[in-house]
Amino acid sequence: MKNKHIGTNFDDFLQEEGLLEEASATATKRVIAYQVQQLMKAKRLTKKEMTSRMGIKSRIQLDRLLDPNNVSVTLLTLEKTANALGKKLEVQFT
Repeated sequence: MKNKHIGTNFDDFLQEEGLLEEASATATKRVIAYQVQQLMKAKRLTKKEMTSRMGIKSRIQLDRLLDPNNVSVTLLTLEKTANALGKKLEVQFT
């Protein structure tokens, strides 16, 4: 019996299984969390300093952003994060 997935790529498989969007969101969030952690480390920013720069009251919001498994993040939070790190947020469809 021939394998129906031979010749397709992994994205095609995920799409067929209805998992592509979730997998893409998780991968993107992991990259964002990693980049923010690395920038904070490079700038020697504590979580307390970062929340202050972002203008947020709770460190829990920052913890959610830094959690690679939590895909719930708003554009406003990303904008605040970029500004706090001296960066510019760019979002694009490819």
